[in-house]
Amino acid sequence: MSIELRPFEDADATQVRDLLSLSFAETITDEDWTVELNVHEPERGLVAVDGKEVVGYACIYSLSMTVPGGPAPVAGVSMVTVKPTHRRKGILRQLMSRQLTGLYESGAEPVAALTASEPEIYGRFGYGLASEHLRLTIPRKPGQLRSVPGVEDVEVRYADVAESLDECTRIHNEVAATRVGMFQHNGGWPAYVSNELVLAGGTGGGSSAARCVLARKDGSLTGYAYFRTKRAVENNAARNTVLVDRVHATDLASYVALWRFLLDQDLMTETRFGRFALDDPFMTLLLNGRPAQPQLFDGLWIRLVDFPRALAARTYENEVDVVLGVRDEFCPWNEGSWRLTGGPGGATCERTTQAPDLLADVRDYGALYLGRPGLTRLADAGLVEELTPGALLRTSQAFRTERLPWLDTGF
Repeated sequence: MSIELRPFEDADATQVRDLLSLSFAETITDEDWTVELNVHEPERGLVAVDGKEVVGYACIYSLSMTVPGGPAPVAGVSMVTVKPTHRRKGILRQLMSRQLTGLYESGAEPVAALTASEPEIYGRFGYGLASEHLRLTIPRKPGQLRSVPGVEDVEVRYADVAESLDECTRIHNEVAATRVGMFQHNGGWPAYVSNELVLAGGTGGGSSAARCVLARKDGSLTGYAYFRTKRAVENNAARNTVLVDRVHATDLASYVALWRFLLDQDLMTETRFGRFALDDPFMTLLLNGRPAQPQLFDGLWIRLVDFPRALAARTYENEVDVVLGVRDEFCPWNEGSWRLTGGPGGATCERTTQAPDLLADVRDYGALYLGRPGLTRLADAGLVEELTPGALLRTSQAFRTERLPWLDTGF
């Protein structure tokens, strides 16, 4: 068997679609595929072929993601798959290697990101877990959230999903600019997100079509929520669920007003949302979190493709001057010692012959990149070695951000 890797061609579309359906155990309908094509960048797709048969695929989305210090270009890796008949033959490794090497040699995005169907896979390619989120199922009970000033002044009203798309996108992007890990919904992404929501209720999932409510304060749009409802019967009793897809607001009062609406709807039994940031104010305002039974999930996985460019592309909480030792067998150009200097105003990262103050695998630096705390935890687990006393604490403080990284839109 001879496997060839080459760029995606239009003629590959049908085989790629069938491959994705097979690998992810779902039927991708014509409607589903049309939605995917809203954001698909064919020139950034990579196929593995066995003769004329497409047996592997990986693509990249060009994302503008918020990192500490502001927006930065990030390669959003997606649709990574290998045909079940061709597993354990090194095809995934070849796809990952060609993709990362191409990014580095072209001088494209210095950082790659993905969401993992199977978390244990991507660490061996240098991806580190950089964000997490919670899923909550909250039983209906009036007055579940503490009140905040101004919440009574917020008006919540239904709106058409399509007609309000531009307004909701504006709110989303305003919020995304303030939260590390979110990316701007530009290009085809607004249409992708809204169509994805509509399709979620229309392809046999048993839920309603997507609904939208807008929050306004003093006549100005301040937030929105997308949600669906699902009816079920258990033991001859109704168990109706509000399925929340996203909630964004530019101020706390509007955010709380939207959640009050979502938590207390007539004939509903519970409200479920699968993507709360770990430091979401909702978690603090919820009077009793026990019945919600929070479940923790991995979010973004970050790969530092070009280590010095990646570290120079973000800012740091405190002034830092540290030599970082990097192990990176998969992308050997990152191996060695790098001197990082900078702070809140910017940074530089350059190769050095100095002995490292810290030594770690590239995946562990990726896990810290967006500000997720954990350098000390990684050291406690034996994954980061402190070679200069005091370097661990100083570097940990510099990498952290006040708010935790969070991905609100899967890709």
